[in-house]
Parts: sequence; structure tokens; C-alpha cells
Amino acid sequence: MVATPQIKPVSFEEFLEWYPENGKGYELIEGVIVEMLPTGSHEDISGFLIAELNFEIRKQNMPYSLPKNCLLKPLAPRSGYLPDVAVINREQIKNEPLWEKSSVIQNGHTVPLVIEVVSTNWRDDYGHKFVEYEAMGIFEYWIVDYRALGAVRYIGKPKQPTITICQLIEGEYQMERYVKGDRLKSSIFPQLELTTDVIFQSA
Repeated sequence: MVATPQIKPVSFEEFLEWYPENGKGYELIEGVIVEMLPTGSHEDISGFLIAELNFEIRKQNMPYSLPKNCLLKPLAPRSGYLPDVAVINREQIKNEPLWEKSSVIQNGHTVPLVIEVVSTNWRDDYGHKFVEYEAMGIFEYWIVDYRALGAVRYIGKPKQPTITICQLIEGEYQMERYVKGDRLKSSIFPQLELTTDVIFQSA
């Protein structure tokens, strides 16, 4: 990620007005515009997860879709996130006033699952986004740390590739870690047959 030079903090509304149509991805983190520069392996894992979830959605005939790009607007006034994978509930999209114009989601109930694939900005995935997705009421949040970049307090010691699944229970995320050889357990996709090994090997 690369911070864009700025003189003063940017509001979310200013961020939307500024957002260029150049094919690049940007996030707003506490008033600072950040260009997202994912690596090839990062994109491989994101693409693999999108394909697997799309297949599961079709197989189970679920009212979900995975947009190519969407911005999540948390409660923080000067932030906006571009998730690696977002599962959208099509039955809830009518409650999103900015969806048609700007592909912006503000209601956590519209997004039952968000996935972030960890890169050098791992502090955002484990910090800002964890707190804001929880506050939005997004039911399930996966943190896919395939390079074991996160701090020991997040992924344990010895550090190893880890997927953390956070599920909202009584307004707070409860976390479960999955490492090599584990099968993921998702409340949003309870019949999903997906292991950490298959995900890590997709990079």
C-alpha cells in the first residue's frame, strides 16, 4: 500500500468525489487515502476464495453475490475500506442508498461475510478493520494471513500461516484460528468444504 500525499484529512464524501476511474484500488484510513498494491500471490488467494464461494452460493441457491469492487463505509467518519472479498446479501441491497451510484455498503446486515487477505498493512486488517467491521455488525470476518505477517499476539507462536475466522456473537467478534491441516468452519457457509491447505496452496 502507498499513502497518497495530502495536506489535510479527507472526509468520506470527499474521498468518493476524488476516487479516480483508473482501475486502481484505494482505501481511506482515518482521513488518509491509501493506494492498494496487492502482490500476485495475494490476488491468487483472493481469486481462489471468490471462485469457491461463488460455487457454493450457486450450489446452495443462496441470495448472495460477490461484487468485483465495493467500498465498505464503517461508522468512522473518515474511513472507507475496499475488501478483498465481500459477500453481499442481494435481499438487503435495497437498503443501501449509495450502492447504485458508488457501490458503497453502509449496513453490516448487507454484508454477511468479509475476507481480508493479509499483506504488509496487516495492522489494518487486525486493527482498524477488525474494530470497524465488528461495529458495523458484519457477522463474519476472515483474516487470511498466508505469509504469517501478523504479530504473535494475533497468530500465536511459532508464527505460521493462519486463517482467523471472527464471528459476531452478542455484538462482539469471537475468534478461532485455523492453521495447516484444518478445515474451516463458517456459519455463513456451513456446508463449505474448504481447508487451510487448499487456500495456502492457491498462492
